[in-house]
Amino acid sequence: MLHRPDYVFESISDIPLDFFEKEGIDALILDLDNTLTTHNNPVPDKTRLEWFNAAKNRGLRMIIVSNNHPERVKPFAEFLGLDFVPDGKKPLPKGYNEACARLNLPKNRIAAVGDQIFTDVMGCKAAGIRSVFVFPIEYETGFWFRVKRFLEKPLLPKHPKKDVIK
Repeated sequence: MLHRPDYVFESISDIPLDFFEKEGIDALILDLDNTLTTHNNPVPDKTRLEWFNAAKNRGLRMIIVSNNHPERVKPFAEFLGLDFVPDGKKPLPKGYNEACARLNLPKNRIAAVGDQIFTDVMGCKAAGIRSVFVFPIEYETGFWFRVKRFLEKPLLPKHPKKDVIK
């Protein structure tokens, strides 16, 4: 099912780092807004930054794929020292496929983390990689975001309370 994530966590910082090793995941494709930080925020909060640094120190490879334009994604990616794919066109597989090519790993060793069913989860499925759904850091107030969140509501997994559901 294109809308069903493979894994669900409350937030990216709630994903235990040994989870990736247990699941055979060597690299992550990361969504930006509401996954790593709030909309238009130039840096992640302390908790997410600590998680990111710990993941990087464990050797987990990461790249950002965002539907945002380069002027939003580039400074954030540079702050974290990551490669990035802007204008990812999610849910189309284009951005995910480009990220997979840059990671130079088999797709079965890569997962993507994101907060939206209609872009992140469906894009992962279209690209043939595993999807890690996290609940958004905060809900957007813009009209189209509210429409999208309303439409995805019946498809959302239950809050896992830090437990993985598969």
